[in-house]
Amino acid sequence: MTAHPGLPSPPPPGAGIVGALRRAGDQLIATVQDRLTLVSLELQEEKARLLRAHLWLSLALGAGLLALAFGSLTLVYLMRDYAPLATLLGLTALYTAACVGLIAGLRSLLAREPRPFAASLDELTKDRTCLHSEHP
Repeated sequence: MTAHPGLPSPPPPGAGIVGALRRAGDQLIATVQDRLTLVSLELQEEKARLLRAHLWLSLALGAGLLALAFGSLTLVYLMRDYAPLATLLGLTALYTAACVGLIAGLRSLLAREPRPFAASLDELTKDRTCLHSEHP
């Protein structure tokens, strides 16, 4: 389109309020896209970590239960002529104490773990801080 003599030339594309709004909207969408990508990656990492932990926990639990069962049976068998009831009561007390200790350890472990999506939340906090700052 050519400019007519005496008329002001049209502003270049992307200039003015509409262009500024488009650029701001594009930046907003790009920021949201970056944050969603980060959340997606963290979600994948958490899922993989959880699956690995579940697999190891299941295997350890199965092996531990088999060891406890056969160990207990062996001990009761060896003590059958002396004090089978005391042996069973002792094993019950031992296993109960071990269970309580393991639960306390698990709670401690979970309390030390970083919260899920910590990096995404930190980035969103930084974004909000930048938006609320006085300087351009």
